[in-house]
Amino acid sequence: MDAFIAGLPKAELHVHHVGSASPRVVANLAARHEGRTQVPADPEKLAEYFTFTDFAHFIQVYLSVVDLIRDAEDVRTLTYGVAEDMARQQIRYAELTVTPYSSVNRGIPDLAFMEAIEDARTSAERDFGIVLRWCFDIPGEAGLASAEETARLALEVGAEGLVSFGLGGPEIGVPRPQFKPYFDRARAAGLHSVPHAGESTGPETVWDAIRELGAERIGHGTQSFKDPALMDYLGEHRIPLEVCPTSNLATRVVERLEEHPIKQFVDAGLLVTVNSDDPPMFGTSLNTEYAVAAQLLGLDRAGVAGLAKNAVEASFLDQAGKRRLTAEIDAYLASQG
Repeated sequence: MDAFIAGLPKAELHVHHVGSASPRVVANLAARHEGRTQVPADPEKLAEYFTFTDFAHFIQVYLSVVDLIRDAEDVRTLTYGVAEDMARQQIRYAELTVTPYSSVNRGIPDLAFMEAIEDARTSAERDFGIVLRWCFDIPGEAGLASAEETARLALEVGAEGLVSFGLGGPEIGVPRPQFKPYFDRARAAGLHSVPHAGESTGPETVWDAIRELGAERIGHGTQSFKDPALMDYLGEHRIPLEVCPTSNLATRVVERLEEHPIKQFVDAGLLVTVNSDDPPMFGTSLNTEYAVAAQLLGLDRAGVAGLAKNAVEASFLDQAGKRRLTAEIDAYLASQG
């Protein structure tokens, strides 16, 4: 199964820009900024650094890595490296969650930031055949000022690969409804709505994301199983969940992988996609997450290919692109007997 997954063409929908930096990239950036960061410059020490006590500690560590991205060269290096690592896993298409506020707020000019990610995107497509698209997300912990700036960066500065608007960071103490005006503006401009919700809080956060933010997909949605009415709604309206099992374990959202509700979601007929979230930080990869999901769901090869096709269906790839990638998945499955 591991070999099958390794060769399976895939799409990924919930994966963070900075959180995807490999230990090699993080260590190089830490060495470049030595004396001005607490992040270890030794790749072997990063595993210990990336061991989290709870969700709040994860956010603290994550922001320390964000602080390593200090100029446009850092942005380009990070983005291109992430794309290269994805392509090695046979990821054909990815919607990368980018938090431009964090970089621009640290002094990187907005146009330089956009040029860096776009240069990396087009270069990666040329060099590795991977198609990247962007979700610009609001870092919820930074409040409404960050929402206003993220909306400006998305709608006034923009980037050619931008397809969606999100909301990340901690959920506790960060109510979803306060961000409604910004999502309204983004949606009016044609961007899709993909907020995080129901990860470290209950089902009510998912309801808020749907009702207030017009969510078309739910980032995580881990606690949705606690509300039967919500489960029915997600299934009836075909609102996909971006499920990240190892992430939920690493941030203590679930105590054991065996307790993860992914099987309840699938059994209820929900559209479930499997994703890696912040893979190096959580010691995982998209291939690993597919293997975890296969075990939790008891899937054979056809079932795993079905998960890959779920991600294509739930993506914002154009219809022609969806047909091509779905056909490639089917052809791969057939070739494996």
